Amino acid sequence: MSAPVKIVVLGGGYAGTMAANHLRTRPDLRITVVNPRPEFVERIRLHQLAAGSGTATLAYDTLLGEGIELVVGEAVRIDAAHRRVELTSGDVEYDYLVYAVGSAGAAPDAAVSLSELEGAQKIAARLAELPSDAPVVVVGGGLTGVETAAELAEQGRRVTLVTGGTLAPYASDRGRRMIARTLARLGVAVRDAQVTEVRPDEVRTGGTTIPAALTIWTAGFDVPQLARTSGLSTDDAGRLRVDDTLTSVDDDRIVAAGDAADTPLRMSCQAAIPLGVQAANTVLSRIAGTEPAAVDQGFTGACVSLGRRVGAIQLARRDDTPVEIVIGGRLAGLIKEQVCRGTVWGLRREARKPGSAVWLRGRRR
Repeated sequence: MSAPVKIVVLGGGYAGTMAANHLRTRPDLRITVVNPRPEFVERIRLHQLAAGSGTATLAYDTLLGEGIELVVGEAVRIDAAHRRVELTSGDVEYDYLVYAVGSAGAAPDAAVSLSELEGAQKIAARLAELPSDAPVVVVGGGLTGVETAAELAEQGRRVTLVTGGTLAPYASDRGRRMIARTLARLGVAVRDAQVTEVRPDEVRTGGTTIPAALTIWTAGFDVPQLARTSGLSTDDAGRLRVDDTLTSVDDDRIVAAGDAADTPLRMSCQAAIPLGVQAANTVLSRIAGTEPAAVDQGFTGACVSLGRRVGAIQLARRDDTPVEIVIGGRLAGLIKEQVCRGTVWGLRREARKPGSAVWLRGRRR
């Protein structure tokens, strides 16, 4: 009997977890997920963890399919020539590698980034020490910034949201007006300005100074530089360069998924999960000696929670440009919560029944 094909999935986020579970449609594989933490992080709930209104971690034994091995460790180098990944805790060998290391945010020293679990935990601890009327500044007017500002303001916090020039840039004019009205009702002061400096007790925007007992940074994401430092081709941001099947342009044994793949899709959970399925299907096709499918996916819109009770659902064209159709209020809040729950449900369903995510498969070229 031949040895099982060894698949290593680097990263246990939305894309990596879905890829690992979907790979189990073929039973003769040895699948290993390498992740720096022993638990799965629900990144779309980090603002709730930071505000103390919810949790954002799940046990991997409830998400990964039977037989998938979890290795807790940090990847420091990919040795593509020898098909080996060097970890802080040792090495793992592979026949095929799924590169799904995700993304993270970088914040000034005096601010705390909300892009990772540790940052959310630090924010929660800091808020627990601060009086309720202490000024909090949230930097970044995107989904995470809006959700964080609303979550804290609903709890009675004094919140200023600095948007960098545009509030909710993903939304239509109608969507932005709806979000702005809700933030105003919650008491959030919105400043459309560029941050020039962050200090321990204030944020500066040009000639204006905003008091800040705590500054939360949600402005933009970077990707780990693992691919670049390993000598693989990347774009300017460090995302792995891939063809239209998500295969590395340097090595057809390496396939990327999620935020760390050089695709035109916006970094998001909405893109990551189907890209995880696509990456798994590409690996399965290469093992079988068949032609992999090309990426053919788009967006449906964006949903944002505005506190625990209401939200805004911005519909969009497939190319991610918004349309003037927005759902607001309590109905949108319920939809947003169902989307969050449905994301985890989909991962668990794929773990129980590999191949159930049929609607996420790419087309044949």
